[in-house]
Parts: sequence; structure tokens; C-alpha cells
Amino acid sequence: MIFITAKFRVRPEDAERWPEIAGDLTVATRAEPGCLWFEWSRSLDDPDEYVLVEAFRDEAAGAAHVGSEHFVAARRSLPPHLVETPRIVNVTVPGTDWSRLGEMEVTAGS
Repeated sequence: MIFITAKFRVRPEDAERWPEIAGDLTVATRAEPGCLWFEWSRSLDDPDEYVLVEAFRDEAAGAAHVGSEHFVAARRSLPPHLVETPRIVNVTVPGTDWSRLGEMEVTAGS
């Protein structure tokens, strides 16, 4: 799968509305057949920073996402709300889901 994490530093005046601002992209991406997940979180250390964790089934699904109408539209609509170019980590990893963190295994009754 293609696993991507990106950090978006949002203009302070837009930070509270960021989920709404990025809403069309989020809904449309989640509906893509090759999207495994597309999840936003807000930084605990910087209220103007959002972290996007996304995954796509394979390289073809990632390419379809980048070529989609909603991604092309987001390339125009989102940057005016940002302080800087988003930072990204993009890797290909085996599998299609999250692995379990064995070091913190939860057992019945814990």
C-alpha cells in the first residue's frame, strides 16, 4: 500500500474551519475505490497544524487519487489557507491495514 502522512500548517484565522475547508477533498477521497483511509487529526502542540494520515491500495490507486478532479480542485482551493507548503512522508509498505503494536498488547481483563 501507499502510506502517506502530511502536515498542513493552516493560517490561524482558518484553523477552526479547516475540516470544513478540506471537507470536499476528504469526502471525495474517502469514496475512491483505492482509498484505504484518509484521516485528519489536529496537532496537540500546534493548534494551527493538521496531520493527514492516508493510505491507498497500490500505486495505481495513488495515481488515480492525484489525477482526480477533487484533488486537482484542492490544489487550487487549499493553498490560500496554508502558511507553508505541506510536508509529507510517502512510502510503499506491505499490507493493506494497520499492524498491531505488540509492545502494548491489550488482553481481556487488562
